[in-house]
Amino acid sequence: MGKSRSGGRLNRTTIIIGLVLLTFIAGFITLIVIDSQQRAEREPPEGVEEFDVGAAGQHTQSTVDYEQDPPVGGEHNPVWQNSAFYEAPIRSENAVHTLEHGAVWITYSPDLPQDQKDRIQELVESQNCLLASPYPGLDSPIVASSWGYQIRLESADDENLERFISSYRQGPQTPEPGAACTGGTSDVVS
Repeated sequence: MGKSRSGGRLNRTTIIIGLVLLTFIAGFITLIVIDSQQRAEREPPEGVEEFDVGAAGQHTQSTVDYEQDPPVGGEHNPVWQNSAFYEAPIRSENAVHTLEHGAVWITYSPDLPQDQKDRIQELVESQNCLLASPYPGLDSPIVASSWGYQIRLESADDENLERFISSYRQGPQTPEPGAACTGGTSDVVS
């Protein structure tokens, strides 16, 4: 009888240890899967163009003739554009300064359907360092830009818009990390 009780205890202990190990292994695998999913979400989407825009900190009061349209960096106004959703165009020189601070600027065709504008507005208002404004003459309905990077999109519902934001909003390309995306100007082009 003594062996029977001892054997029963040994089996229960073995089972408990086995369950604890299985739980630990399952948790570890879950963490690996979640981490790889989060990394994939932060990976830049395909179709992102990279541009050499020169050094940061180049301030000018003048109008700048940018190589990219919309611009992704270069000389800019000393006052940055506040993060917000704008229903009128804004000065590129102010928006580029906000890009220098780590913002993503979503420009959209003025005739973009209202539901698409609403989607962009939701995105902009749910995170800091995002701004959006209409941009006449775009060659695609939506263009998202950060300092030195840009992607052209057909829809605000394209998952690549959010992936671009996750990859570049206050990302490693930011020349002035930690700089404010508020406290600048909210002026629009009249």
